[in-house]
Amino acid sequence: MVAAFLVLLPFVYESRNLFILLTQIFVFSIFAMSYDLLLGFTGIVSFGHAMFFGIGAYSIGIFMKRFEPTLGYFLLAVLMTIALTAIVSFVVGLLTLRLKSHFYAMLTLLLSGLFLVLAEKWRSMTYGNDGFTFRVPEQFIDRTHFYWLCLFLMVAVFLLLKRFTNSPLGRVMQAIRENEQRTESLGYHVLHYKITASVVSGVLAGIAGVLYAVSLRFVNTSVFTMDITLDALLMTIIGGVGTLVGAIIGAGIIEFAHDWLTALAREHAIFERWIIFFGIIYILVVMFFPKGIVGTLSSLSWKKKKQHAVKKEEKMAG
Repeated sequence: MVAAFLVLLPFVYESRNLFILLTQIFVFSIFAMSYDLLLGFTGIVSFGHAMFFGIGAYSIGIFMKRFEPTLGYFLLAVLMTIALTAIVSFVVGLLTLRLKSHFYAMLTLLLSGLFLVLAEKWRSMTYGNDGFTFRVPEQFIDRTHFYWLCLFLMVAVFLLLKRFTNSPLGRVMQAIRENEQRTESLGYHVLHYKITASVVSGVLAGIAGVLYAVSLRFVNTSVFTMDITLDALLMTIIGGVGTLVGAIIGAGIIEFAHDWLTALAREHAIFERWIIFFGIIYILVVMFFPKGIVGTLSSLSWKKKKQHAVKKEEKMAG
């Protein structure tokens, strides 16, 4: 229902700023869902998820900068992104996923930092911190067409991950999240399942990076920074860890809050330090929705159903 409304929205309402904001929400929803696959369904906390996002952003940027901005080269850049992110996530997973909890998280942060340094120093390819602009295929010059593409991909990724997490493989990942030692004692090779989650997550994060760069038509080293990973982490936590829908809701809240607060900063001096108000919003959400918005609402719904069932049983017994 919501997806159908969003598809029809360009026909009934024209606002360039709104479409740009919604496109950003769709892009970061894909990125947040890719992170939720790690954190919410496998129990893996990564501080280096931005490396895959950045690989996607630079892949499309370099291809469109050095070659003709045609749909063919765009698709080739996407295939290159899928290949690179799959390889990098497999190698990173193989090297790091044997470690536990914060040791793994810190090592992924270090590896992401290496990609950031590489992007800063390899100026002949990346133009360093200054970054570079590039042209996009003519099919994406119209913001409405790109809006529909991002919406379609967000829905497709949601359905794909929904099916993936409900599959036998996804169930094993959730078992690893709940009790890794017991899962291993049942005969499952835990590392293989963790690496699988890492590869799928990394590829989807790379695709999100491609869409992000195309939406801006510009890329610089900011796509490799810790802020990008923290955005995905906050979106997942605010929306609800392990829900997928929560990642979309979290992306919408954070992107809308960011856009709203920066707009207020242009009009009122008190909002110039908008990051403080953003932090307050995050604190309030965590206080009133400790399991995330979707997780908390689901828990309340389950409790009401349980209470209703108990009262029904008592009534029948009485």
